[in-house]
Amino acid sequence: MTKIRKIFFAVTSSFFYIGYLPLIPGTFASAAGVLLFYLIRYNTVIYILSTLLLIIFGLWVSGRQEEIVNRKDPSSIVIDEVCGMLLSLMFIVPDLKLLVFAFFIFRILDTLKPYPAGTLQRLKGGIGIMGDDIIAGIYTNIILQLVLRLTSFSRS
Repeated sequence: MTKIRKIFFAVTSSFFYIGYLPLIPGTFASAAGVLLFYLIRYNTVIYILSTLLLIIFGLWVSGRQEEIVNRKDPSSIVIDEVCGMLLSLMFIVPDLKLLVFAFFIFRILDTLKPYPAGTLQRLKGGIGIMGDDIIAGIYTNIILQLVLRLTSFSRS
């Protein structure tokens, strides 16, 4: 593999080197996901397409980067946290309190790895890297949707 290709996979899988930060790169990548949400939040079609394309791209580049460094789910790969955060915030109103709540719920679920996230993480390649964050993002979104509906319901 050429040096340019190796750099490409390192840069993209680490979400532009966020994954190489010395402390809590996954947390910073989740924050980058919130920032990306903020940038594309008002166009639902672009948001959904961007999220789906980033997930597909992330599956590819994370799997390749895992092969390149020859290590299972290296901490430098953080594109999975960005994707998980985007899934967490899909169809959510951009309220600051809700974004902060979503961020913390996602980080907790990403750490705890509720079923089937822990099972998926044991797999090799992109699905092993991305799967647990996709599940954490979906679970976070479900929690947020329930909170929004219950709080709206209690106000009426």
